[in-house]
Amino acid sequence: MPAKKATSRQPARELLFGNLWEYDPAPESAPAFIDAKYNLFINGKWTTPKSRKHFDSISPRNEEKLSEIAHAGLSDVDAAYQAASKAFTSWSKLPPADRGKYLFRIARLLQDRAREFAVAETLDGGKPIKESRDFDVPMAAAHFFYHAGWADKLPYLAPGRRVEPLGVVGQVIPWNFPLLMLAWKIAPALAAGNTVVLKPAETTSITALKFASILQEADLPPGVVNIVTGARETGAAVVTHPLAAKIAFTGSTAVGKWIQHTLAGSGKKLTLELGGKAANIIFDDAPLDQAVEGIINGIFFNQGHVCCAGSRLLVQESIAETVLAKLKVRLKSLRTGDPMDKNTDVGAINSKPQLDKIRALVQSGIDDGAEIHQAPWSLPNKGFYFAPTLFSGVTMSQRIAQEEIFGPVLSILTFRTPEEAVEKANNTPYGLSAGIWTDKGSRILKMATELKAGVVWANTYNKFDPTSPFGGFKESGFGREGGKQGLLDYTTLA
Repeated sequence: MPAKKATSRQPARELLFGNLWEYDPAPESAPAFIDAKYNLFINGKWTTPKSRKHFDSISPRNEEKLSEIAHAGLSDVDAAYQAASKAFTSWSKLPPADRGKYLFRIARLLQDRAREFAVAETLDGGKPIKESRDFDVPMAAAHFFYHAGWADKLPYLAPGRRVEPLGVVGQVIPWNFPLLMLAWKIAPALAAGNTVVLKPAETTSITALKFASILQEADLPPGVVNIVTGARETGAAVVTHPLAAKIAFTGSTAVGKWIQHTLAGSGKKLTLELGGKAANIIFDDAPLDQAVEGIINGIFFNQGHVCCAGSRLLVQESIAETVLAKLKVRLKSLRTGDPMDKNTDVGAINSKPQLDKIRALVQSGIDDGAEIHQAPWSLPNKGFYFAPTLFSGVTMSQRIAQEEIFGPVLSILTFRTPEEAVEKANNTPYGLSAGIWTDKGSRILKMATELKAGVVWANTYNKFDPTSPFGGFKESGFGREGGKQGLLDYTTLA
């Protein structure tokens, strides 16, 4: 029988496998569906930046140029806000069910074009194609589907209160999950009736700009979503523009602090999702093989470029040697290399500066006396790569136990009692996430209330769902994204 042809009506999961993913990993140049040059997307149109300046987007996979990206100046950002402000009047008054239809349409178009978005995400960001294919693109579509369902149900967010949109929302997203972070922010903003000015990260702008073509295909009214690209000064202009009713930022703690300080007293609503140094805690009664897989996924998923990565392993002393031995064996099986190879587990580091930061922090671990263990794989000659790394014998005073490395590096510490585990887990400036591995449900519940983390996983790690809120405490930021709580942050209650 002939092979079943994929159609746009098939579920997203079916569209992610088979010949659809036959892509030659050898080419050095960008595929045809990545444009040689991208301008700004303002008021529903492609707009040349007034400076006429562009910068190169470099693939971390092989250090080859993928595209030229427009650099937005102050006047370009202002034009984007003016367009969003004008569009807000009609978009906010559109029947909520009609807003939901636009979001449904966007979600379906993302599914239909899943292959090109996954490939673009991998080439631009360096993550393995199997992660872009099986996680990033489907999850981005899922967020639009989820919030499409909320669009005509906003009164149920706060029964007895009038739920209103805020206005124009400025959004700045990071380079580790470009498409997914876009969906996390744009979908709830639009569902609530807001309009958007989005600024993607300088090193990973391509999928955001490709997303603009989906907005055009979906016939989204002009000005509802505007995308401006550039470096730090562009992001600063988005944050400080007087027409912004809210700023939503995901990125480094240092930049988040600057934003909070800058906007203090401005009246703008603000949500920040910042760094993390999560503890993955394993007790002696945990299913060790399952836990080891959770540890590996928790730190090496997306090369460790994850704010909630389980970068600190706290293991009970009685099983420390056994767990370390199992991790060493598992480390050797990880394939590091070309992210376009479907068998690759750990792809390319996003940029040369990030690679340099990882190397410096790893060297500090060695200098401080921790024992390093690395996978034996040889790394590609071109591109930005770092071998998956474990450190044993780590103490709480060392930099690798305190600072966010944002790379494929795991620091292993030990504990004796649950109380000591909680104390060590909480002994960082961050409070984004944590993991608990134990057979005792009562222990999970008790520790979950004691850990200062916005998200606590039990006997699993890095599991996400659009219906579940995500966010942190302390220097990991405030506000939530996803779920009812995340949607509320894009509204005002009267």
